[in-house]
Amino acid sequence: MSHLAYHRPASSADAARLAAADPDAKLLAGGQSVIPSLKLGLLAPSALIDLAGIAELRGIRLQGRTLTLGAMTTHAAVSASPEVRSAIPALARLAGGIGDRQVRNRGTAGGSLANSDPAADYPAAALGLGAVLRTTRRSIPADSFFRGLFETALEPGELLTAVDFPVPERAAYVKFPQPASRFALVGVFLSQAAGAVRVAVTGAAPWVFRVKEMEAALAKRFSPESLAGIDVAADRLSSDIHGSAGYRAHLIAVLARQAVAQALG
Repeated sequence: MSHLAYHRPASSADAARLAAADPDAKLLAGGQSVIPSLKLGLLAPSALIDLAGIAELRGIRLQGRTLTLGAMTTHAAVSASPEVRSAIPALARLAGGIGDRQVRNRGTAGGSLANSDPAADYPAAALGLGAVLRTTRRSIPADSFFRGLFETALEPGELLTAVDFPVPERAAYVKFPQPASRFALVGVFLSQAAGAVRVAVTGAAPWVFRVKEMEAALAKRFSPESLAGIDVAADRLSSDIHGSAGYRAHLIAVLARQAVAQALG
């Protein structure tokens, strides 16, 4: 490994300044993606900016109908939180199903969202709940945040600080995990609030996306039967050693119906 500088800022403002001053530096949250990438030689940053010492980036807060997660809040903390379990049980279950115990105790919500892995779970929750992602510069709706494969709306020097999740009337997340990694081969997160429905899919394409046809059908009648005959075209989906695009298209339809049934209890 080449020379690598290491910074451990005490505030998000300091971290943002360091990142802005060095475009080749890499922000380090839980490290569950960055460290393996460094070991494999897929990343060669000039420096690591470790966010672990920034207390203001951690924590869970429920205010009215908004649940806020600090960007450095771990998956384990989200899974165990009484506030999350009460307000959005589907989000607690999602966090509890990520990786293994070590990953859940190191990985963070903000790190997952900022990385925008095509098979990650949190992007589906953010898009499926209509979350707002807050940074050191602005607030970004989830619909505008995910731009492509490992690509988001974050600009150089911009730091994700927190995520605001609207509390829905009902929600569910169902995924078909890849057995070794527990990443989603396909995952479907859906929610219903004030008559509107959101359906987000992860694992099936280069980045998370919504299925508007399913949303429209479920807004009329929130029932698994409402999804009969609605399919996602396979030509927009990914195909790899774990599953073909056609298989993923089939899974989306199956998991979406299961998610509706789960949300109905």
